[in-house]
Amino acid sequence: MAFSCSQRFLFLILSLLATHALEASVGNFERDVQITWGNGRGKVLENGNLLALSLDQFSGSGFQSKNEFLYGRVEAQIKLVPGNSAGTVTTFYLKSPGATWDEIDFEFLGNLSGHPYTLHTNVYTQGKGDKEQQFHLWFDPTADFHTYSITWNPQRIIFTVDGIPIREFKNLESIGVPFPKNQPMRLYASLWEADEWATRGGLVKIDWSRAPFTASYRNYNANGCVWSSGRSSCPANKPWFSQELDFNGKNRMKWVQSRYMVYNYCTDRKRSPQGAPPECKMA
Repeated sequence: MAFSCSQRFLFLILSLLATHALEASVGNFERDVQITWGNGRGKVLENGNLLALSLDQFSGSGFQSKNEFLYGRVEAQIKLVPGNSAGTVTTFYLKSPGATWDEIDFEFLGNLSGHPYTLHTNVYTQGKGDKEQQFHLWFDPTADFHTYSITWNPQRIIFTVDGIPIREFKNLESIGVPFPKNQPMRLYASLWEADEWATRGGLVKIDWSRAPFTASYRNYNANGCVWSSGRSSCPANKPWFSQELDFNGKNRMKWVQSRYMVYNYCTDRKRSPQGAPPECKMA
């Protein structure tokens, strides 16, 4: 039977969506992560398909991946603390150990009811960060689950929300900009109290009468080069290892940044009175 161009296009899109859904459902919290702190405030539910973190006046909670990775793609669907979440921070990030660590961050800074969450992103290399970009999201991240992804390969780091790129940090070692490439990292997530800085610079404090606060994670997937015994093993032919933004991806990122970015270290003249850092000039 012959297919029209439109039918072939629809079939291709459905195939890609099915493949993505299959890959996104591979992870399992019972198998792939361990709850590392919180004294019972972190709970794995629904046969390993859901993980809930909670925070009260005594403690927050968190988990980490069992594997370390040197490059990879990590993602999860997250539903953030609803209502008055001022002073709370929900995280999803990659980090290496030690005093000169590497780190790639998603941090969600809570706010008063009716005000937007702030999505904070940052990149650390050898213990040095100060590369923050912050966004307000174009949806309510507490009403339902949304997908947050970090792609880390030798050429770039890409942050995406529901498949839309919001930030790209390129490997520009050729002009002297450090890039995380030598230290394996684990995936971490946590819910904790940071009311000294999280909401309006610490002006709005946490309301403990609303505790316990809860954030939920599902459809976790970490697909990367697993680090073991001093070496990494990469899955064959994974598209994330050479992924870059195409024309459409760059336009979508510009759309997000032009409408929803609320802080960019590249344009912070108080921090960089001599001008923007070199990687910003190359953007």
